[in-house]
Amino acid sequence: MSQAPVTRFAPSPSGHLHVGGARTALFCWAYAKGRGGKFILRIEDTDQKRSSGAASVGFLKDLAWLGIDWDEGPEHAGHGGGTHGPYFQSERLDLYNRILGELVEAGKAYYAFDTAEELEARRAEAKAAGRAYRYDGSSQMALPKDEVERRLAAGMPAVIRLKCPPQPITIKDEILGEATLPAGEVDDFVLRKADGFPTYHFAVVVDDELMGVTHVLRAQEHFNNTTKHMLLQDALGYRRPTYGHFSIITNPDGSKMSKRDKDKLLRKTVVERALAAPPAGTVAQARWDAWLSDKNTQLDFEEANALADALGIQLPEINVDDFRRSGYLPEVICNFLSLNGWSPGGDVEKFDMQFMKERFDLKRVVKTPAKFDRAKLLNFNCDAITGMPREEFVGRARAHGREFHPQFMAKLTDAQFELLAGASHERSKTLDELFRVNRFLVTADDALAWERTKNVEKVMAGAEPNGVTHVRALASVFEGVSDWQPAALEAAIGAYAASATEGNLGKVAQPLRVAVSGGTVSPPIFDTLAILGKASTLERMRRCLQAFGG
Repeated sequence: MSQAPVTRFAPSPSGHLHVGGARTALFCWAYAKGRGGKFILRIEDTDQKRSSGAASVGFLKDLAWLGIDWDEGPEHAGHGGGTHGPYFQSERLDLYNRILGELVEAGKAYYAFDTAEELEARRAEAKAAGRAYRYDGSSQMALPKDEVERRLAAGMPAVIRLKCPPQPITIKDEILGEATLPAGEVDDFVLRKADGFPTYHFAVVVDDELMGVTHVLRAQEHFNNTTKHMLLQDALGYRRPTYGHFSIITNPDGSKMSKRDKDKLLRKTVVERALAAPPAGTVAQARWDAWLSDKNTQLDFEEANALADALGIQLPEINVDDFRRSGYLPEVICNFLSLNGWSPGGDVEKFDMQFMKERFDLKRVVKTPAKFDRAKLLNFNCDAITGMPREEFVGRARAHGREFHPQFMAKLTDAQFELLAGASHERSKTLDELFRVNRFLVTADDALAWERTKNVEKVMAGAEPNGVTHVRALASVFEGVSDWQPAALEAAIGAYAASATEGNLGKVAQPLRVAVSGGTVSPPIFDTLAILGKASTLERMRRCLQAFGG
């Protein structure tokens, strides 16, 4: 093996990148790049039921956003290319078929014509007899060559299976240690399916060899596959790479982080609100009915997000794209993910990708499942946002808004947005928070509604002078304000507060905030008024007085 390691990340394109897959990619990237090696990306798209071209692009986009660049792989956003392509397995079928033919010709693999019904009957028979099922390929291997060729020429469906020798297999894992599987435990497994596509087991072994992969670092769910891969490597005369398997990432309660978490929250909300029909512009009625009638049916990505927006709920982030949409920073995601299963030691928690490359090793990777602490991640993100220069926050918030909140951005001028972002910087935990909590700014004046909570009622009602009194008086004050900027507004409101409340600005600012925002939370009131403009401010105050009987 080369001294410089070569690692790879090989996802199946079945949707956006799960955070568990992102962590695997990050660890593989750091291990190779920190040792002067190469990190390869390839797409394992031989499962036609799970794969799609759009999903492949999603994976590439997610990795590029995280800053995980690949030395070889599909070309995307300035990354990719290389001498070992193609990097989509579906484009390597001729190569796989040639190697499969050589295996069959050498007597190390064989065609099997068992039907699905025959295999199921044998499994049922083994279960009824109380014994473990083991595939017996003796009848298939006994078929004469001319009979095999006749059946293939007639178009009979067939798979190709590896002839597994009855020998114990020992896995030496850099993370989990050594484990031995007794002889006879591995069936003659399938290398090529009846649809003509290779199985994961075959394609991954061939690609790892031909692409020079020295270290196979992947999730623990693949640990049991390793014996099959080692048997196939022996049959093909390939070297055995170094193996390491990472623990899974779970929710804090130990449950698996799954996109079904989103579905559960959506269903719970729909049931609690007794919705018989989907909110307008979210899900088609027929699709809605099918979803509600079958718990195994899930809405697609766009449908789920549209429904969540209409319901006013925040779906749990599971995939990298979820966190991107929620306004998390890519460098924070990478920092946090690296701590889910690895530690640099020395109580160090905050670091960048360069630090990760320099310090990552397999010795400090833990074997037990890592629990994904969302509260800690949010704190990490808050620290990073509030700690960055004001200009950087405004720029990153603007880019986020243009991508995910274009309608919001279209209603504010550049100057208004800069004022809003600047006023929101120190209180923002995510880039998205600015848009979610300030929707009142882009709501039409005649569509603004007021919360009738205890806090709002406390602010607006009560003994004179109350909130309504102050809003009515300030409306008259504002009529005479010509310089509608934060400093001038602060002076006008301050002067009124000095005479009406003995300088208690809070007694004036809070009812004013309710009047223009509909609730008790907004950016600093002077900035809020400046962003809204004089006409909108006065119109909202007028409607507020009507709503509260003033």
